[in-house]
Amino acid sequence: MARKKITVVGAGNVGATTAHIAATRRLGNVVLIDVVKGLAEGKALDIAEAAPIQHFDCAIMGTTDWSAAEGSDLVIITSGMARKPGMGRDDLLARNVAIVKSVSQEVAKRCPASIVIVVCNPLDAMVYAAAKVTGFARNRVMGMAGALD
Repeated sequence: MARKKITVVGAGNVGATTAHIAATRRLGNVVLIDVVKGLAEGKALDIAEAAPIQHFDCAIMGTTDWSAAEGSDLVIITSGMARKPGMGRDDLLARNVAIVKSVSQEVAKRCPASIVIVVCNPLDAMVYAAAKVTGFARNRVMGMAGALD
């Protein structure tokens, strides 16, 4: 059986940690994508350095190139900006919905059979945007939130 392919979009703290956990738990080969050149590549190299110590053998790569995500089974969207002090949720919505829509277009194009998990705020609106843009069935687009916001 072929190993699953997981794409994590956004190489910030949440994205890099998600990629690390996916690798160490051997959930599949991991692609880490970020718009900042060198960021995803560096984080992927850091995670790969842990492989001999944490005993995982999945492939992990970082890139800005969406072609690496082709055929992913799971896409986790962590990209988006964090809310800054004094910033309202409406301001955050305006900024992050544009990011999630752009990412979702790539997901629909390159990973049409994937399941999507959205992890950015405001969560309900971001999941709705991702579902609308991808056109995926309701059981394939979901959100994950914590107690931080």
